[in-house]
Amino acid sequence: MRPFALVEPESIEAASRRLVQGGESARVLAGGVDLLGELKDRLVEVDTLVNLKSIPGLRAIEAGADGSLRLGALATLTEVARHARVREEYAAVAEAAESVGSPEIRNVGTVGGNLCQRPRCWYYRSPHHPCLKKGGDVCYTIGGQSRYHAIFGGGPSFIVHPSDLAPALAACGARVEVGGPSGPKEMPLEQFYVLPEVRLDHETILQDGEIVTGVTLPAAAGRASGWRSLFLKFREKDSFDFALVSVAAAIRMEGTVCREGRVVLGGVAPVPWRSEPAEKAIAGRAIDEATARKAAEAALEGAEPLEHNAYKIPLAKTLLRRALMRLAGGAAA
Repeated sequence: MRPFALVEPESIEAASRRLVQGGESARVLAGGVDLLGELKDRLVEVDTLVNLKSIPGLRAIEAGADGSLRLGALATLTEVARHARVREEYAAVAEAAESVGSPEIRNVGTVGGNLCQRPRCWYYRSPHHPCLKKGGDVCYTIGGQSRYHAIFGGGPSFIVHPSDLAPALAACGARVEVGGPSGPKEMPLEQFYVLPEVRLDHETILQDGEIVTGVTLPAAAGRASGWRSLFLKFREKDSFDFALVSVAAAIRMEGTVCREGRVVLGGVAPVPWRSEPAEKAIAGRAIDEATARKAAEAALEGAEPLEHNAYKIPLAKTLLRRALMRLAGGAAA
């Protein structure tokens, strides 16, 4: 790493100004897990790091007046995973946070950092491959090793988004808060991410000087409102690893009938991949083995695997079927 200045602003506005002033050579520092890896691998070069830890209030997890629950951008994954109300009301979010990395990583990794981390694609991370994501003119995945890459939403780049937290938050109807030069704004988490065909240089809508400040989980999507949720993840190493495929699912039951649901897949696309076909397959139906299988088939329709990652299709189907059966109180092998 080359030398850089560490700036400690006292407000989001001040942090935003320093980012704008620094341009491409300035970056936000939250937990630092992903960013420091990029710096050490010389994927990015910075003159200024803007440390968000000096800004008061960004680590809080607190209830809103409307019954919502706000997770500050600097709340650690450990704090989210252990928070009593998150575990009770938004189980998928707690499970996703607890699935990330190791205890050491979760103790420093943050909500905002997990949502904004860059791709783990080995061509992007390699100093020897000037790929599309780094300003090159080719996605090496197309003619190379595609085992860990996208089966939905790919092209011209076939990265998958690495966040475990993002699918779970999306399944629970979360909204993300952003501060920046034009003031605060918020949006559904799904609208925070963009496909490579929309934007190649980044995976989110964040522009110069914009910073994630928090995420809000609505009261209407919690267990007290009839919703139940869970998160399942399949990875190569049980100790800690990124998801080959993950499933975040939330359903609202009335008796034995699912009135509505949200299904979001991870590890299969450049963004958290919401499956409306799967949601339609369960709405208004009792969730039994047949319904779960139908939803799983619907969720994977249209998948376009590359040479080495067709295994993600049956894997995703199995995880989704298991998720739905467990949410409905049944068992699934």
